[in-house]
Amino acid sequence: MRTVEKKYNERKKFQEAAIPTVSPEASLATRAAWLSFVGGYTQGQIAARLGVSAVKVHRLIAQARQLGLVKVFVEGAPVECIEAEDVLARRFGLRFCTVVPNMTAAAPEAEDSARTIAALGAAGARFLAGYLEQDNAKLIGVGHGRTLAAIADQLPTIPRPDHRFVSLIGSLTRRAATNPFDVIHRLAERTGGEGYFLPVPFIADSVEAKQVLMAQQSVRAIVKLAREAEMFMVGIGELGAEAHMKQVGQLTAAEYSALREAGAVGDLIGHFLDAEGRPVDCEVNDRTLGLRIEDLRDREVIAVAGGAGKRDAILAALRSGVITGLITDEVAAQQIVALERDARSTATTAAGSGSAGRRTA
Repeated sequence: MRTVEKKYNERKKFQEAAIPTVSPEASLATRAAWLSFVGGYTQGQIAARLGVSAVKVHRLIAQARQLGLVKVFVEGAPVECIEAEDVLARRFGLRFCTVVPNMTAAAPEAEDSARTIAALGAAGARFLAGYLEQDNAKLIGVGHGRTLAAIADQLPTIPRPDHRFVSLIGSLTRRAATNPFDVIHRLAERTGGEGYFLPVPFIADSVEAKQVLMAQQSVRAIVKLAREAEMFMVGIGELGAEAHMKQVGQLTAAEYSALREAGAVGDLIGHFLDAEGRPVDCEVNDRTLGLRIEDLRDREVIAVAGGAGKRDAILAALRSGVITGLITDEVAAQQIVALERDARSTATTAAGSGSAGRRTA
């Protein structure tokens, strides 16, 4: 009885804290959203029920979306996505794989990217919501990037004050949009749980500076906590010509050039990998702060990334052998499947030619 009473009191306390002071207009927008998305009423029926015009109802529903009151999960996937999921899961030994439908269209690249991130965010939020609804308390390690921020934004309110979220990398960045601390804060806010972040930069100015920072007791405590996480949710960064990390200043022009020259195609928790999934021999890798890729090996690691420009980076992360679950989009999935099929075909042909040569000799 005490356990049940404790959970009830925790939930009640969270709900009371989570209810903000809202304006009558926002309250009306919430009611309109419920009637539309849950009740299935038409805008005309909602207008009659609320005593407002149909135009007003349209504005109220739009306002509910803008306020983040509407979260959408879609069950099922097109057959092409399911086939790609099966191929990727079998090829890379994944415990699960989710491929969201292609959201791009004949639109500016930035708009297409935003649509892809939103779709991945919805799929990632659906996965995380299911994970959070398990009974036992969890410690979850969280990476960085726009996609993880989208997951935090689209995660519905789930009262789990017994859950904890901890950053896997340095949380001090130059731009708020990519700040891991902001993602951790939003996840803790959505659940009523606790958030922990690493109060150090993403990349130190020098190896010596990294050693000084990592020697701090508070930093060592968070790194130790992060290593104890039961599940890790990470993004995958790419290093193409339009790399987001370069655009927002997470990498300087000199660092970006050095990584490209070393053969890096992307990053996983701030460690830069070559096309085969191996950390590149570059001084930048020696200056990243946080967990190492080896800390993730043989653990539950869910990667969320997609888009045409992420193909090589996602493939590198898969080849690293630490990813156990993948949430990606149809475009990247089809590209990776095709690339892997071609590589295996080439390898088979080369092996056959070598065998024939030996028999001739």
